Amino acid sequence: MKINFQETTTDLLTRISIHDKYGSKNIDKWMLQVLKLKPGLKILDVGCGSGKQCFSFFDELKGLASIMGGDVSDELLSKARTENTRRRTKIEFILLDFNNQFELSDNKFDLVSCCFAIYYAKDIPFTIKEMHRVLKPNGCLFTTGPMPENKSVFYKIIEEATGKQIPPMPGSSRYSSEILTTLRNQFSRVEVNIFENPLVFKIADPFLAYTRASLSEDRKLWSSFFSEADDFEKVMQKITEVVNQHIAKEGKIVMTKVVGGFTALK
Repeated sequence: MKINFQETTTDLLTRISIHDKYGSKNIDKWMLQVLKLKPGLKILDVGCGSGKQCFSFFDELKGLASIMGGDVSDELLSKARTENTRRRTKIEFILLDFNNQFELSDNKFDLVSCCFAIYYAKDIPFTIKEMHRVLKPNGCLFTTGPMPENKSVFYKIIEEATGKQIPPMPGSSRYSSEILTTLRNQFSRVEVNIFENPLVFKIADPFLAYTRASLSEDRKLWSSFFSEADDFEKVMQKITEVVNQHIAKEGKIVMTKVVGGFTALK
């Protein structure tokens, strides 16, 4: 399955900032509680982006781990390396395309993580097999991604504003089905943990900023919504009107992030 997606640095950081500011729960703390990391681990973070998860692991273990982050985006890797230099940490950031064989040896890592990225793989069984290959015996693969009920209000507002059906999203349409099934087929044991984080918007602007970033990540995912050059702004105007109506009527919009954390033991 080919996924047309290319997340930009600006869009990604906008959404992360809004999650942090308007949510009541911290997903990084939740991940660390699920994983219960121990010093001395060898960790690979696949789809590391600008390094957020790598730095979280480093801080939790106080540097007592060997951590490598890999991503296909030179732009995001550059940001990760800049932050790595600023922090004076020793995390290694490499170019890694999870659609191709990893240039890494077998049985190398205690933990492979892939947070909010695995569902963009072209061939899920192939990518998960590569993650399985580089794990040591009894090693753990940890992934996160949206469950089907994730952000239901967000999609309902877009449908109400446009009158169009939401296209299948790579995450919620693949994560708890194809990806979870593949993990169970390839690993000895798989556990599912659920994280819920309500984002409360009492004014329209941050919700609209989140919507704009989400829609512009890659308009190919929303190709049925945009046929002309100015359609993006027309759609955003319709969404703005509906968002303002909801807030005027209800006083707020509550958008709940529902994330699955899958831990798979080799």
